[in-house]
Amino acid sequence: MKYAIDGDTKISRSERYDVVIVGAGLAGLYTALNIDDRLSCCILAKESIDSSSSWFAQGGIAAAVAQDDAPIFHLEDTLIAGAGLCDRKSVEVLVGEGPRDIARLVSLNVPFDLDEAGDLQITREGGHHKNRVLHAGGDATGRETVKALAHIVAQRKNIVFFEHSCVFDVVLDSNGSAAGIVVRHDDGSFILIETGRVVLATGGIGQVYRSSTNPSVATGDGLAAAVRVGAKVKNLEFIQFHPTGLWCATPEEREFLISEAVRGEGGLLKNKDGVRFMTGQHELGELAPRDIVARGIFREMQRSGEDHVYVDITAESEEQLSRRFPTIFNECLSRGINISEDWIPVCPVQHYLMGGIETDLYARTNIQGLYACGEVACTGVHGANRLASNSMLECLVYGRRAAEDINAMSGVRPASAPDIASLPKRPKSELNCAAIRDRIRSLMSEYGYVIRKKSGLTYALGEVTAMLAQLEAVYSDHTDYLEALNIATVAREVLAAALARPESIGSHYIEPETEE
Repeated sequence: MKYAIDGDTKISRSERYDVVIVGAGLAGLYTALNIDDRLSCCILAKESIDSSSSWFAQGGIAAAVAQDDAPIFHLEDTLIAGAGLCDRKSVEVLVGEGPRDIARLVSLNVPFDLDEAGDLQITREGGHHKNRVLHAGGDATGRETVKALAHIVAQRKNIVFFEHSCVFDVVLDSNGSAAGIVVRHDDGSFILIETGRVVLATGGIGQVYRSSTNPSVATGDGLAAAVRVGAKVKNLEFIQFHPTGLWCATPEEREFLISEAVRGEGGLLKNKDGVRFMTGQHELGELAPRDIVARGIFREMQRSGEDHVYVDITAESEEQLSRRFPTIFNECLSRGINISEDWIPVCPVQHYLMGGIETDLYARTNIQGLYACGEVACTGVHGANRLASNSMLECLVYGRRAAEDINAMSGVRPASAPDIASLPKRPKSELNCAAIRDRIRSLMSEYGYVIRKKSGLTYALGEVTAMLAQLEAVYSDHTDYLEALNIATVAREVLAAALARPESIGSHYIEPETEE
């Protein structure tokens, strides 16, 4: 067991709640919404409510709510996309209970888009053989859903909300059960929050890569903290690279995403010569599962020597595109791209982690009292490749199930939290954490990208392991140290998992070594 904190950590105060939820995206908020109002609950946001991956989610929520659809069809599409590695029971729970949670969101006045008849507007995205994707605000589903739920959660008297609060560590009691978390506030102070129920809903690991659609806060904090206390992880080799991040000459803090829904509405992938290169590669063409499209784009970039390709949606009118994709339309327009007239330059960027902290059907980890839901968790529903728009549904279904289990186990109390002052002390860090972080991100983007080689993975793992050892040998109470430590921890786990799976499957693609 390892902690980021050490014996020199100055705890300014302690607090206690029945439940602590780390993360204020869709998974965290919906979990809190389903917690019994007799239980005290604390939600922590690393920055603010509008900095989660959920907030930036353009795609929709997939659920079998159309008259010509059924959970069995949703199940089949999910299993196919997952390349045989989905846990069938987990998927059955997802697709079977998902419509119930959609109905709950409707009752909570989440502003889903409606058709001309006033019914839910249901569209299709890649990998789906039925229309089953719901949107809100056109291409702002995440933002509109989070805003609606945050407003409701704010009115719950049993829930308190702390922004600008970064989890340093999950702490265990003498029995190895979750006993609380150590949190660093932006003012530099540390508090120990004692609780018998910790829910990690910290989102993804995008900042482990040089280019990602994830926000800057996505440094794998929850996953790394769980690894340090011995939580089991699974399927970390399966990283989804979204095929169509908006290309720009220099990487941005968060790459802008050209939603798959653009291709769902008729957008075509073309090279610089206007040739559709996905034709013949898959029966669904541009709407093939994301791993196939990402590799198709990568191969085309290799062939042409270009660093991007294009999405052509110019067959649609400016009026239609500005109404259906207002966020994308306006963002592109601000960059001099009128998507009704111009092709959109795109390239694959890190987008989503299919694996994560291993959980059961109620979001429970192998550590008593520690739960995980949302992107940080591996419930088994995604397998080797996530079906489009299943992630937000997973947040809902398994967030609610985590709350149901917590409500049922509310009488269980942990032993006293460990004495932080008794932890071993390490020398103060004098490392250049920013340089270490940049080096790891470069390694991951070169050797852990869309197409991988065993030799590259082996080299990157050796480099990352050495940097992680440097970080673990010292201590700092600053966030830049914690983020570098977490990025190194997650990168090591991803690379090791990729090497442990020598065969290509789903989003994990190993290219044979060329003989000299």
